Amino acid sequence: MTIRSLAAEARRIWVHRMGVDAIVVAMGVVYGDICRNVRDEGDPEELKKEFGNLIFSTVRWCEDQGFDPEECIRKAIECQRKFVARRARQPEVSSTFPPPR
Repeated sequence: MTIRSLAAEARRIWVHRMGVDAIVVAMGVVYGDICRNVRDEGDPEELKKEFGNLIFSTVRWCEDQGFDPEECIRKAIECQRKFVARRARQPEVSSTFPPPR
């Protein structure tokens, strides 16, 4: 599976594009499903499905906004690397985050 193939499959399933307001609501629904699963010590398979929903939907939502999903992912990777590096320099929180590789 590639990001491009996920985007193409998402477009075959969902022919309409969502505005950012609708995307925020949909994200909240998936997030709520994940929270309920964790709160209720739910089924791991259900949790896998919800994480999959989040990943698959996010690829589509990037395209719905006219963004290249791969570019969005590259930006997120860069941001997370910087975040972890910054946190590693803060002794009070560095034990909760592994140092960058």
